[in-house]
Amino acid sequence: MYAVVNPATGERLSEYPEVDAAGLEDALSRVSAAASGWARSTTPAERAELLHRVAELHRERSDDLAEIIVREMGKPIQQARDEVGFAADIIDYYADNGPALVEDQPIELAGGDGDAFIRTNPVGALLGIMPWNFPYYQVARFAAPNLVLGNTILLKHAPQCPESAAAIERMFADAGFPDGAYVNIYASNEQIEQVIGDPRIQGVSLTGSERAGSAVAAIAGRNLKKVVLELGGSDPFIVLSTPDLDATVEAAVAGRLDNSGQSCNAAKRFVVADDLYEPFLERFTSALSAIEPSDPHDEEARLGPLSSTAAAERLQAQVDRAVQGGARLVLGGKRNGTWFPPSVLVDVTPDNPAYGEEFFGPVATVYRVTDEQQAVAIANDTPFGLGSYVFTTDPEQAQRVADRLEAGMVYVNIVGADAPELPFGGVKRSGFGRELGRLGLGEFANRKLIRTNAWPAVSGTTGA
Repeated sequence: MYAVVNPATGERLSEYPEVDAAGLEDALSRVSAAASGWARSTTPAERAELLHRVAELHRERSDDLAEIIVREMGKPIQQARDEVGFAADIIDYYADNGPALVEDQPIELAGGDGDAFIRTNPVGALLGIMPWNFPYYQVARFAAPNLVLGNTILLKHAPQCPESAAAIERMFADAGFPDGAYVNIYASNEQIEQVIGDPRIQGVSLTGSERAGSAVAAIAGRNLKKVVLELGGSDPFIVLSTPDLDATVEAAVAGRLDNSGQSCNAAKRFVVADDLYEPFLERFTSALSAIEPSDPHDEEARLGPLSSTAAAERLQAQVDRAVQGGARLVLGGKRNGTWFPPSVLVDVTPDNPAYGEEFFGPVATVYRVTDEQQAVAIANDTPFGLGSYVFTTDPEQAQRVADRLEAGMVYVNIVGADAPELPFGGVKRSGFGRELGRLGLGEFANRKLIRTNAWPAVSGTTGA
C-alpha cells in the first residue's frame, strides 16, 4: 500500500512494507514509554532547543526534501521548497514561543485566601494521521506544538508519501529527540483503528477527507479520545468591489491554483457582484488559460500533475456530472492522464451536484450575485466551513461580511496569508479544533487548575 509512484510519469519508484503486529506493538510501546519519561525529565526550553535543530535540518536538506515530494505527489519544485521552508518556520515558531505559551497562567480570585493558576501539562502519546497534499507542512503544524509541550507522536502518513515520512522521522532522530518521541509507522486502516482504541494513545489529529474524518471520529468517540479534524473545504472568494480588477483576478488565480488546486483552503467558489461579473469572468478565464500543466521540476511551473491517476479520474467525473447537471464549461475540463488544465464552470445551480461538492484540483466555479446579502447566502450554502476570502473597498462591509460567514477563517483583500502564529481550522463538515498559533498548542494539553491556600479550609460549595 505504501509506494512512491511519480504522478508525472506513472513510474513506480519504490515500495515500503506495512508494519506487522510486532512492529506496531513496538511503536506503541516506544511512544508510550517516552511520554511517561521525557516530559518529566526535560523542560520546555530544552525541548525547544531540539525543535530548533529540526527546523535547521529542514533548511539544510531543503533541496532533497523538495525533490522527494515532487516524486511523491507532483508538487511544482519551487512550491515544494516553499513548503519545506514554511514547515521550518512553524517549527521555529513553537521553539521560540512554546516555553512562554506553556507557562502557568494565574487566575485572579474573587474572594478567599491563597491563589490559583492554570498549569499546562502534556496528555501523553498522540496519533497523527496526515495527508499527501502538504507532506511536511501538515506534520510540522501537528508535531511541533505537541513536542514542545511534552507529548509524543506516533505518525501515520499518507500511503503515497512513505519517503517523505521517513525523511521527517530521520530529522527528529538526527536532531537529538529521544527514542519514542517521534515514531513513523506504515500502517493499514485496520491497524489504525486498533491504535486509536489503544489506551496508550491519548488523542488523535487527522487531516484528510470527510469520510476519513467521520470514521476516525466515530472510533475515537467510542474510546473517549480527544480528536482534532481538519477536513475538506469549498472556500468562497467573494468579490464585492475592487479598485484594481487585474490585481483581484491575480489573487483569484493564485488562490485557486496553489498546490495545483489540491489544497483544502484554496479558493474554489468565486462569488462576484453583478456589475463586476462579466469583466471578472473574462479576465479570470483569460489568466487561467495562459497557465498549462507542466513538468513539476521546471522552476517556473505553476501547475503540475494531479497527485495520482485516481485523483484525476475523480475530478474528471465531477466536471462531467456538473455539465450533465446543467453547468456550462467555459474553460478546460478534459484531463490527459494525471494532467488537468485550469477549468471554469458557470451556471451551477443548487440542484447541480457541483453546487455542494469540493473540487480538489484546478477547477473553479463562478457565481453572479446581485448584492452583499446574496453573496453571503451563497458563500454559506455549503456543508463546508474552512476558509473564505472577501474583496471589497468598504472596510465596514468587510467586517460585516466576515462576521456573517460560516467559516473558521476569513481573509480580507489577501490570499496566501497563512502564518505560524495564525490559527487554522474550520466549522461544519470542515472539522473542528485548531492548529497553529496559541490555539494549536492547547488542543492536546491538560489545562490543570491548581488552587492553593495557606491553611486547610473548606468552601461553602462543591462541584457537580
